[in-house]
Amino acid sequence: MTGTKKLYIKTYGCQMNVYDSERMAEAMGGQGYEEVSSPEEADMILLNTCHIREKAAEKVYSELGRYKGLKAEKPDLTIGVAGCVAQAEGAEIMRRQPMVDLVVGPQSYHKLPQLEARAREGHKALDTDFPEEDKFDHLKRRPKARRGPTAFLTVQEGCDKFCAFCVVPYTRGAEVSRPAARIMDEARDLVERGVREITLLGQNVNAYHGHDGGLAGLIRELATIDGLARIRFTTSHPNDMDDALIAAHGEVDKLMPYLHLPVQAGSDRILKRMNRQHTAEQYIRLIERLRDARPDLHLSGDFIVGFPEETEADFQATLDLIEAVRYGSAFSFKYSERPGTPAAERPQVDEAAKDDRLQRLQALLTRQQRELQDAMVGREVEVLFEKPGRLPGQMVGKSEYLHAVHVHDERIAPGDLARVRIDHSGPNSLRGVEAVLQKPQ
Repeated sequence: MTGTKKLYIKTYGCQMNVYDSERMAEAMGGQGYEEVSSPEEADMILLNTCHIREKAAEKVYSELGRYKGLKAEKPDLTIGVAGCVAQAEGAEIMRRQPMVDLVVGPQSYHKLPQLEARAREGHKALDTDFPEEDKFDHLKRRPKARRGPTAFLTVQEGCDKFCAFCVVPYTRGAEVSRPAARIMDEARDLVERGVREITLLGQNVNAYHGHDGGLAGLIRELATIDGLARIRFTTSHPNDMDDALIAAHGEVDKLMPYLHLPVQAGSDRILKRMNRQHTAEQYIRLIERLRDARPDLHLSGDFIVGFPEETEADFQATLDLIEAVRYGSAFSFKYSERPGTPAAERPQVDEAAKDDRLQRLQALLTRQQRELQDAMVGREVEVLFEKPGRLPGQMVGKSEYLHAVHVHDERIAPGDLARVRIDHSGPNSLRGVEAVLQKPQ
């Protein structure tokens, strides 16, 4: 094949997969590939998969089925599966879908160029090992093209918590932290290319230990980078929210007042069965300490309803916790079995009960979110603008609290920071007026 080759990547799941897809595209860019927006254009299709949600593997097989016609039309088309489903299913993917040419796990995607070359030679290519070497050492440096104003930056991978419902320890492996010096280099490079807000990523990001001061120390060092205006991090575990990180929320101006801190349930009995290793009371006291450090902190959480053996009283305890904490946003799901996890072997809650509980829980969360969003009307917030809106002269961005905000002001461009007064709260966004542009920090 001569000339530029075309790569189509479909990304499922979390922000870490978004980051991984970016790095996969960069790795294949060194092999002459450029990204395209549709599979029909592609010489290589790569599905970067997630194993967290219900029937994740079946959704991948269904997506692969859509490409059978393309493969028949273009026999040289390379089809690959990456990510957590690839790690969990391995050779089974190739057995069920023989048209798949390569399968690579999330810790081995730095080997994509070699796997693609092997596939081009007509061989099946499979790598789902947990290699000893750091994949980030083997990835090419990011190209110097301009970036949008926000970016993800993975600092930690894997998890040692072994929650009873979760496959992450099996698909992403043990907790590993990237050295702080490499993260600082990557962050400076991103800022040089136009990034003004960086979100630090990890399956258990506040367990990061690649800096002498832990995640708090890394955040404080990142805050010294000229031109970097905002820092966020996700996803955290309550047991790793240490004193230094709590203090950073009150002391580091560039650390945004928004925290995603999953609790999953409000019943101590269910938390113990989940192997969360904390109680509801401990979680609530932690939130109080965080809000003492940063009174305007907005909280986000994760909730699972219908966990095996959950009773109505257990579920009511979750509602009580939500009432006590008050969330600015949240993600909520019915429990779904993950083969190989302890919870999958336990007595399951009736699906009708799960549906009913999820509806009640989401109604409460929606009410809280709406009340907190409506309370922003009349306040002044700082917005980092990211892209034009749907209307002429409209720009859209995020407040420090991660609310979507739109403003009509033709002076504003992507990457600008501005103080705006909120004058209206819509279903999914806020409207700002009287924008005052801020100078770069």
